[in-house]
Amino acid sequence: MLALRVVPKVYYFDTIAEFHEEFKIGERDLLVTNEWIYTPYVAPLGVKTNIVYQEKFGAGEPSDEMIDGLAAEAKKYDYDRIIALGGGTIVDICKILALDVPEKSVDLFTGAVPPKKVKELVVIPTTCGTGSEVTNVAIAELKSLHVKKGIAVEETYADIAVLIPETMKGLPYKVFATSSVDALIHAVESFLSPKASPFTEMYSRAAIKMILKGYKAMAEKGEDERLNHMKDFVLASNYAGIAFGNAGCGAVHALSYSIGGAFHVPHGEANYQFFTAVMKAYVAKNPGGKIQRLTKIIAKVLGCADDASAYDYLDEFLGKLIEKKPLRDYGMVEPQVDEFTKSTVDNQQRLLANNYCYLDDAELRKIFADLY
Repeated sequence: MLALRVVPKVYYFDTIAEFHEEFKIGERDLLVTNEWIYTPYVAPLGVKTNIVYQEKFGAGEPSDEMIDGLAAEAKKYDYDRIIALGGGTIVDICKILALDVPEKSVDLFTGAVPPKKVKELVVIPTTCGTGSEVTNVAIAELKSLHVKKGIAVEETYADIAVLIPETMKGLPYKVFATSSVDALIHAVESFLSPKASPFTEMYSRAAIKMILKGYKAMAEKGEDERLNHMKDFVLASNYAGIAFGNAGCGAVHALSYSIGGAFHVPHGEANYQFFTAVMKAYVAKNPGGKIQRLTKIIAKVLGCADDASAYDYLDEFLGKLIEKKPLRDYGMVEPQVDEFTKSTVDNQQRLLANNYCYLDDAELRKIFADLY
């Protein structure tokens, strides 16, 4: 069994200026970013390069329409390297822009057009959650097909991943909270995955401990305390990305796509709504397996009992940092309990295969019903 694979080269710098000193942002680059990121971090460097601002082509998570617009704009420039400086939306879009993009990018997601990489891709994440800089997964809402779909092939790996804590310090608190909890969920789900190896478990454990220790400091000293732990959050996000890029995620992600697609709930926030409910379902069904090891890790950091009650404690602890809502608050109606259960079972077997233990249709339905 392949134990670990990390495709992009990974670099670390404290600042954008240090990155530029080594990588020399220039006229043969296409910098895809947001203006509010470019202005404080890149503009002071005085570099001459080709710039595309993602926000001019739509807000929120990636869509085929957004990708098509950016691809058309990118064709106006002559460049060899794409530098993706931004959050998950920019990173996922740039994984597609590095390909030979057809007139309709939806054809890449459906498989109608095979992927062919034509540009070098450097990814600099500005949120501490997705870990997308080290995975080959790119997800978009295909508006023309009314579905959310991902592509994960060799060609969608970045060539270089760059971690720069400086770029995270301007994150609004909610974006920080929902992205970092996404990293925590990546670490937990990959730790429990049947595809986990001793190597991926090492990354998962480190990420879980770093994120929870950072949260604990914030709980004690206030939300601004996160700024003193940003390097740990950035590294933990990357570690979790390496872990789930190899071992996969499970039911939390599988269930979250329902409300993410139907109500446009941001990815990390959607995952958070299902996180502890899935963990409690696992404990109820198979308390004596690997989840015991996870429980001990969580309990040791948070200082709670290392039994099933740890997940009630975790639920309450996280709730003080990030708001958790009933699913009805997003617009879900009761008949969608059955609809979303069926959709999850029919469309998310790739993720459900990574569950800690098997959850049948009734058990998945119960999670939706309890959270509704």
